[in-house]
Amino acid sequence: MIDDDYGFGLEGELPSGKDLREDYRLTARARAWILPESPEPESEPSTLDGVSGRLECQVRDISARGISLLCEASLSIGSILVAEVSLGEHAEHFRLSVEVMWCREAEWGYLIGVRVLESDETDYLDWIEAVARALSES
Repeated sequence: MIDDDYGFGLEGELPSGKDLREDYRLTARARAWILPESPEPESEPSTLDGVSGRLECQVRDISARGISLLCEASLSIGSILVAEVSLGEHAEHFRLSVEVMWCREAEWGYLIGVRVLESDETDYLDWIEAVARALSES
């Protein structure tokens, strides 16, 4: 990673006051794009709550197993989607399978928590290594 704007953090607790995170979180300048589900053959292209194409989100914080996002559209809890995440300004994109764990309306758009799912068909292992390197650099 080329961007040194990382730090430890457990900010952004749930409304109940309980933070259910099991890992340290890093705050970073990062972007994520949530991809619409692949349509079935001969069906209409899908949208993400009225947003066609990729939904661009700001990353609030990351860990090996989760990402907190700021998005302009809501996502359905329990949805399993594909996300592309870019850490730093010029870093490669990590293609990840994610599950939406929570979604709540915020002052600007929606705060969304996703869990990174282990999958051989994604960049899961590269993601784990990148987050571990960022943690060791902090």
